[in-house]
Amino acid sequence: MPSLSLSRPSSRLVRWSVPAAAAVVLIGVGPAVSAINGGPNGSLPPRTAAQLLADVHGANVRALSGTVVETSDLGLPALPNVGGHGGSANFSSLVTGSHTMRVWYAGSDKVRVALLGQLGESDLVRNGSDLWAWSSADNTATHWTVPAGRTAAPLGGDGVGAPAMTPQQAAEAALKAINPTTRVTTESTAQVAGRSAYQLVLTPRDRRSLVGSVRIAIDGSTHVPTRVQVFARGATGPAFQVGFTSFSTSTPPDSTFAFTPPPGATVKQGSTPMTLPKRVRHPHLRASDLPQVVGKGWTSVVVADVGSAQDKALGKAPSQAQGAMPNGGLPAILDSMPSVSGAWGSGHLLRTPLFSAVITDDGRLAVGAVAPSMLYAALSQ
Repeated sequence: MPSLSLSRPSSRLVRWSVPAAAAVVLIGVGPAVSAINGGPNGSLPPRTAAQLLADVHGANVRALSGTVVETSDLGLPALPNVGGHGGSANFSSLVTGSHTMRVWYAGSDKVRVALLGQLGESDLVRNGSDLWAWSSADNTATHWTVPAGRTAAPLGGDGVGAPAMTPQQAAEAALKAINPTTRVTTESTAQVAGRSAYQLVLTPRDRRSLVGSVRIAIDGSTHVPTRVQVFARGATGPAFQVGFTSFSTSTPPDSTFAFTPPPGATVKQGSTPMTLPKRVRHPHLRASDLPQVVGKGWTSVVVADVGSAQDKALGKAPSQAQGAMPNGGLPAILDSMPSVSGAWGSGHLLRTPLFSAVITDDGRLAVGAVAPSMLYAALSQ
């Protein structure tokens, strides 16, 4: 899937911000980067990992449509109220289970994503300066006006659909991790959505990471990433994957992007979904309230003061922040998580094959693709 950032029409559709150092690593890793052989029928010529990244960076697909299936098997406990009334048709439900999306793209200002569920549908639509979010569960539509010459992201802003992730976005995130801590290889070609695709494999060199590998399928014709799979160490199946099951580069008709709220819908006007400049962010949030990253690469741990930072943003006193969490259903989750303690304090541990997280009693959150002992060390710093 192309990136859904709504950039200027003159911008290339596919933008992969691969640091120069990453390119050096890919070119210089020698035997670690082998050439991909063509499929059984020789449908694709051999390509090295470095060549594949160059292909992706230069891809320029002007239009596409298709069906995307996202599957998460992260070993999470049952989350209360995830997805709200819309169930699997709510974008917040993408953290667990299997979900199907339809996507249409006909230029930087014509994008539509529909999340389909058993009980309804949620849509995000960009058509020129109009940006719409609609949920069939409560028949509510929110409209934003995108200023001329400004960029916007239909999967972000005002919390609309932020958890959604496309193959392109997942691949971009994975490629940012390419550095000396990562072994980059290629595998034989695969079939994704009935199309031949190359496969790029990223493997952490640090065995303390719970991530075993990240596998990216790259369409052999368009050079667009069409599937991303994340495997836990030692696992034979992916803990997370998102990819196309159908894929077309035909231009969708303009009617696809013409959205009108259905009869009886509640229509809201939202503020423009842009990232706020630092100078207008909440004045009571200090630098110490922002998430801190401990360590580097695949074993880095993010530590955030989620309790106190949230309440400062709401103007509450510090005494009210003790143990505060940003989700009303969190107490029920905490009760199902084992209690842990150490020199860093006390809290509750969530451990899955792919990542670990600790929520402390004083409102801190530590999370990373590492064993709990590394979280405890990060909390002690």
